[in-house]
Order: sequence, then structure tokens, then C-alpha cells
Amino acid sequence: MSATHPGINRIDGKKTAAALRERIAGHVARLKADHGLTPGLAVVIVGEDPASQVYVRNKVKQTGEAGMNSLHFALPADTPEADLLAKIAELNADETVHGILVQLPLPGHIDANKVIDTIDPAKDVDGFHVVNAGRLATGTGGLIPCTPRGCLMLLKQTVGDLSGKRAIIVGRSNIVGKPMAQLLLGENATVTIAHSRTADLADEVARADIVVAAVGRAHLIKGDWIKPGATVIDVGMNRVDAPEKGPGKTRLVGDVDYEAAAAHAGAITPVPGGVGPMTIACLLANTLVAACRQAGLEDPRL
Repeated sequence: MSATHPGINRIDGKKTAAALRERIAGHVARLKADHGLTPGLAVVIVGEDPASQVYVRNKVKQTGEAGMNSLHFALPADTPEADLLAKIAELNADETVHGILVQLPLPGHIDANKVIDTIDPAKDVDGFHVVNAGRLATGTGGLIPCTPRGCLMLLKQTVGDLSGKRAIIVGRSNIVGKPMAQLLLGENATVTIAHSRTADLADEVARADIVVAAVGRAHLIKGDWIKPGATVIDVGMNRVDAPEKGPGKTRLVGDVDYEAAAAHAGAITPVPGGVGPMTIACLLANTLVAACRQAGLEDPRL
């Protein structure tokens, strides 16, 4: 906690995500009661990546807790690409499946872009299909990538009206950086996208009222780069050595030097416990929205 900002606001993603999941569960219960409709999410994982296994277990668990149908398909690492594409085609045709998620990364012999392009855009709850990316870019609906959607919810809850705010996104991935820029433009913020080749990154960050760090490099963003009172959303999840925990142990840190940045920021997300919980909650939100749209119902108010 800083002397300059004694009321530093640690943005609690766990609490916000829990409240969102509760609202989703209420909508699901009403869908079942009023329309006999249970949203269904199919998660497909290929191989044994340990981090992916943890993510998938959490997704399956929280889908069930929200009252949705959860389908889980675990395929061996040597699954031919054609077999995975056939499984997706089967799920596209299944009317009880409203959302399809293929866990990334995929083994090297499988083309991730081809896989994403095979998913029906109406069931693409990750929001990665080029049709959904185009709809986001043109402001014409579509399903929004989960992590950027969660970041925006945290920002609006913390800052309120984002109109006229100067925002910088450090990172230009299709998963976070680019869709985050589109969402912030949609809120009338003035948006800069920075990346590994940006000149004078520290100066660019220092001008921003909102900083979204999504580059995947531990503690890249230094505390003294942060404009006093700025809101910082740290999407980074990086494993670093933690000898204090014992030989070979690691800990999770973000792209922002949290302790140093907290002395300057008006509000900041921790890692873990910030953006991460929002990603799965927004996946459930997308599944609910997809189910409503496929049934010809209005989008739920979340």
C-alpha cells in the first residue's frame, strides 16, 4: 500500500467471477423452467499438457455448477488432424451442444487455425473464429473472446465510464491484445497497442489511464512506468523460480511488477486471482448467450 494512494484498490477477480457465475446459474435455471433448454458446452483436449488439464478440469467443474450440460472429450496426443476435425463437425451438428471449445495449445502436427475455422461461429465460445473477430472489429455482435470480455467487465466495474480514457494494451495477440483494443474502442477509449518492437515503451505506458498487460513476459511492466491513479489489468501468467518455497519450486507472476506498480496505480489486478477467474466465468457467459441465440431468444442481461 502506498503513501500516495493509501486506498489502493486490489481488483478482486475471484469475487467478480463468482457473482457472474451466480447470475449465469440463475439464467440457466430460468431457461430450463421456461423453455426446457439446457445450455451445453463441449470441451475437447488433445494430449496431456499439464496446464491444459488443470484448465479443462476447472471448466468442466464450473459448467456443471452453473447447471449446464458439460461434455468432455480427451483425445490422445497422436490423434490425426482429420479425426479432430471430424469430431468438431459432429459437435457442430449436435443440437444439444451450444458451445464448442478446443483447448489450446494443440500438438504440433495439428493446425490450430484450421481447427478454429472448422468450429461453427455460432458455437465458437472462445470467440476466435475469423467471423467472430470480424463482427467484433465492425461492432456487429458475435461472440467475444473470454479473457478480453472479463478484462472489460473488471475495468467498467472499477472505472465506470471509459469514454475518453487513454488506454494502452501491451501485446497484440489475436486472443487478447487485438480483441481488447476493439472492446475499448467500442467504449470510446483512445487506444494504443504496444508490443515488443514499440520504441520507448515506458513513456507510452506512463501516458495511459488504463494499462492492459498481455505480453507473456514476467514483470515486463515496471512500477514507475505507471501513471499515478491509473487502472492496471494484468493478463500475464508466468512461472518463475521460487527458491523460498523449496528446491525446484515456482510461483505465478504477471507481466506487471505488482508490488512496485501498486504504489502508483489507483487499482490493479493481482496474479493469481485477478483476470484468470474471469476467463472461465466469461466462457460460461458465452455458452449461455450462444444457447439463447440458437434458440431464437434474446441475449441474457449479465
